[in-house]
Amino acid sequence: MKTFIKVMKALSDPNRVKMIKMLQHRPLCVCEIQKALGIAQSTASKHLKILEDAELVRSFKDGLWVNYSLSDGSGSPFAANMIGNLKHWLDNESEIKELNEILPGIDRHDIIRKE
Repeated sequence: MKTFIKVMKALSDPNRVKMIKMLQHRPLCVCEIQKALGIAQSTASKHLKILEDAELVRSFKDGLWVNYSLSDGSGSPFAANMIGNLKHWLDNESEIKELNEILPGIDRHDIIRKE
């Protein structure tokens, strides 16, 4: 039951659900997620940690970058089920549509050059 509750709590925040929806398209770094959602880097990192602890996302290092992607769900049947369902849910929501429109134009290299 603890694993189920952890997954449900992780998905109880709108920004975390948006992160899952964004990661359906491609792996992203924290700065890309932060830019898309308009939140602080520390807030994005905290949300990603909660999603990772619930086995909904995974992180992997690529040189200096830490990338996040959807988990394959192998560690939790609850996470696997929710990831699978979320692929088909919420696409018609205005906030998700907006993210899907801006996400292709967000690139970590552009973000770093502007800092």
